[in-house]
Amino acid sequence: MSLASFGFTKLIVGDLEKSAAFYKSVCGVVEQARIDDVLDGRPMSEVLFNPAAPGGPTFVLLTFSDTPKPAASEVILGFITPDLDALLDRARAAGGTVVEEMGSRPELGVKVAFVRDIEGHLIEVVQML
Repeated sequence: MSLASFGFTKLIVGDLEKSAAFYKSVCGVVEQARIDDVLDGRPMSEVLFNPAAPGGPTFVLLTFSDTPKPAASEVILGFITPDLDALLDRARAAGGTVVEEMGSRPELGVKVAFVRDIEGHLIEVVQML
């Protein structure tokens, strides 16, 4: 019996529009909806992206309008791509930084690299071998 299933990740960012543009251009996420609301008495805005696979988890960017840019070390995002070289090129072109170049991990069946987005959030990017 499952008590819960993983449904979404919310990444808190300082600049919602620039971050949304980065993830759209680099990872190809497709915007699903936008929400402006109040959470725990704090005004916030979100951009929700479609799941990459039917029934899969949703990626969400969230900003609190009353808070400066958050620390960038609170989470490591994970994306899977069929072309790691092309994704790294797109990340650089969009203002991201490759912090660990692509390496092969045959024992895990993957190639992997690490990128920082335009706000410094760490992203692990994997290509299956």
